[in-house]
Amino acid sequence: MRRWLFIVVVLLSATPARAADVAPGDTAAVRQVIDGDTLVLDSGESVRLAGIQAPKLPLGRPDFAEWPLAEAARAALSEITQGQSVTLSYGGARADRYGRLLAQLHRQRDGAWIQGEMLARGMARVYTFSDNRALAAEMLAIETAARAANRGIWGHEFYAVRGVAELDRLIDSFQVIEGKILNSAKIRDYIYLNFGADYRTDFTVSVHKRDWRRFESAGVDPMQWSGRKVRVRGWLDKRNGPMIEITHPEQIELLP
Repeated sequence: MRRWLFIVVVLLSATPARAADVAPGDTAAVRQVIDGDTLVLDSGESVRLAGIQAPKLPLGRPDFAEWPLAEAARAALSEITQGQSVTLSYGGARADRYGRLLAQLHRQRDGAWIQGEMLARGMARVYTFSDNRALAAEMLAIETAARAANRGIWGHEFYAVRGVAELDRLIDSFQVIEGKILNSAKIRDYIYLNFGADYRTDFTVSVHKRDWRRFESAGVDPMQWSGRKVRVRGWLDKRNGPMIEITHPEQIELLP
């Protein structure tokens, strides 16, 4: 019998991450906070906080509109880390294409988990990758508590959890979407989870063949989810109707 993966939502404070899930790295002082999920150490290295996405600032990018609460998120991360010594730990890929370290951070003086603190304040949302998924369940639980309390970004329409019928205007943006899977299909190299009767216009979630093994390893079979209500997160694309392609199980939560 297969084991099904259910994300159990627990109300958590920003407690320290489990040491078994990450490999410890160096300790350094925070010299500068760039935005709500990026900072610079006194060594000169830049760190992108793994597993979360804070509201974005333009940071010199032309024609980039600042996201709501981006300055508030930067201020929150500054309050938590500026001038503090932090310990880095790694649960996946250790650097991104820009050369920034991808790390979980803990404040040295009290062990506070920085990702957890930002999520608990509602100043970030969970944003994992197939090669960097450590502590996703813990982060999702903290995010859920912040969302239920309407903290930070969760009180702003820009970051609202969407239904499946309001997505065409949101193409090419990162979204958290809730809905019921009506049926599923495996066609050539893709699994499709359909949320409406017409795949050409309605919202769909896809999983490419190259990513199926991650779901199998987690005891998850998306083909068995017809009739289930889920919460899915990712970048919304336009392929016939609105679509999110998911690459790892942490992107989709089965809801009661």
